[in-house]
Amino acid sequence: MDITGGCLCGAVRYAVTVEQATAHVCHCRDCQRFTGTAFATLVAVPKDAVTINGAIKTFSSPGGSGQPLLRHFCPECGSSLAEESPSRRPGWLILNVGTFDDPARVMPVRQTFCDDALPWVALSDDIQCFAKRAS
Repeated sequence: MDITGGCLCGAVRYAVTVEQATAHVCHCRDCQRFTGTAFATLVAVPKDAVTINGAIKTFSSPGGSGQPLLRHFCPECGSSLAEESPSRRPGWLILNVGTFDDPARVMPVRQTFCDDALPWVALSDDIQCFAKRAS
């Protein structure tokens, strides 16, 4: 599967080819704040398979595990593009599906941090839901 995407202003573009792209939804408060919405929809891809054109800025903060989580965004328009967890998932980049050129190409298969989900968010009952992190 070829995935292309980028930020709102077009200053940052990315491309990656993966065999399969499995999406998940994260309801944690950090993802809500980083994306500026009710949840983040994410796809993990091998970092070395991603080509990024344009400058990105990175903010580091503790993730749900307490370990550093690197959040990448466009320094021009502020679009949240991706995250990295070097301690939990070294070698992987977690792309924000909202930045895909065609976000409808992936369907979430699980939800995490459902305890933090906003009460008015109702996703399909077919999507497995975990109170915190998926096991």
